[in-house]
Amino acid sequence: MSSPSAPEASADLAPAPEPAPTLHGFPLTDSHGQAVAHIPRIDYLATMKLLIADGYVMAVDLCGVDYLTHPGRTLPEGVAAERFEVVVNLLDVEHRRRLRVRVQVPADDATCPTLFDLHPGTEAMEREAYDMFGIAFLNHPDLTRILMPEDWEGHPLRKDYGVGAIPVQFSADYVRDAPRPIDTDEVTTWQ
Repeated sequence: MSSPSAPEASADLAPAPEPAPTLHGFPLTDSHGQAVAHIPRIDYLATMKLLIADGYVMAVDLCGVDYLTHPGRTLPEGVAAERFEVVVNLLDVEHRRRLRVRVQVPADDATCPTLFDLHPGTEAMEREAYDMFGIAFLNHPDLTRILMPEDWEGHPLRKDYGVGAIPVQFSADYVRDAPRPIDTDEVTTWQ
């Protein structure tokens, strides 16, 4: 008698899922066709140096974000949501690629390393993120206010910053003189 053949073990198993994409070991996602790297704050500078070596030589933009009222945003597995985020948009001119870098910054330690030594053009952008959100950039050459007066208290783009009222001449409360009619005798024609 012949023995029955053993069923193939691989026939019952589903194919292994694709591993999540990474860039230098950190999660890489897609946002409307643009690559987004989620870099931990502790690895921010070292990874930015690697990205320069990869061709991302231009920092196009840097800004702060306050997620106080939107804590449930979508982040890749392994990335813990924090109140603040520093977002940097990089450009690889040679290969015509863009990359967005997102760094989570906790509210109780709202600091991030400066990119000034790697991308000197970020100096003013980091000052603006400091001024508007209170995110301090460590080792920045001139971390002072750039938009608000030096004696201003608080950071106006934080979600918990109070809304103020400043009288504006264009508001309904502003009273002005009635416009006077134009005297056509005073108007000269161009020769």
